[in-house]
Amino acid sequence: MTGLPALMVAPNGARLTKADHPALPMTLPEIIATTRDCHAAGADGLHLHLRDREGGHLLDAGAYREAVAELTTQLPAMAVQITTEAVGKYDPPHQRQVALNSGASMVSASVRELCRDPEDVTRAFYEDCAARGIAIQHILYDREDGELLARTLPDGLLNAPDLQLLFVLGRYAADQNSDPHDLDDFLDWMGAAGLSPDWAVCAFGQNETASLVYAASKGGKCRVGFENARVHADGRVAKDNAERVKAVRDAISAQTN
Repeated sequence: MTGLPALMVAPNGARLTKADHPALPMTLPEIIATTRDCHAAGADGLHLHLRDREGGHLLDAGAYREAVAELTTQLPAMAVQITTEAVGKYDPPHQRQVALNSGASMVSASVRELCRDPEDVTRAFYEDCAARGIAIQHILYDREDGELLARTLPDGLLNAPDLQLLFVLGRYAADQNSDPHDLDDFLDWMGAAGLSPDWAVCAFGQNETASLVYAASKGGKCRVGFENARVHADGRVAKDNAERVKAVRDAISAQTN
């Protein structure tokens, strides 16, 4: 399975528009241009969200196949991970169908969303992805999600060294803020469960930089970008996603040197 990138960029998400930031990419050409700039700034992976013609959130296997092929052709050094986020529009059968038929080798999926269907159905989906070489990064919003994942995944997948997790710090809210120590409960859970996965963090709001630096100090990888934060640690609005990538890369380098 493809390992998680060290610094993945999530440039747009499912909900935001150019009203939230004029440099937020919406179309595939804009996403490609942003990804190229972010790669030059230090990102080695893309978390891909697509939009429909009206700018709404789109989960479509055919659209993903075309986008992944184009991104791979133009930016072969960038890993591409697709999202299966529901955003209230899609149900688990559709999410599973997209994950299995998009042509992507890396997929982000929330165990909380997928387990709206019975756990045995979700378990079979995870087994099918593993058999096809599709790396699922399991999104965990809290410790309870981790415990749900542990009940759902077969032991062989749960304890595999290539198990991929994403810990979400903070939430969509008026202040969209996080705290670096929101990570601690996830670290405690991993220790108690005896897990050593390939894990990363994303974090909302002005504390995104501090949260990602803290995660890196604990051995984690990072996801940065306008999906979660559009401001720097000092509160300044970033010019674009590449500026956020560089700011986080530099902050992590300063902390480790």
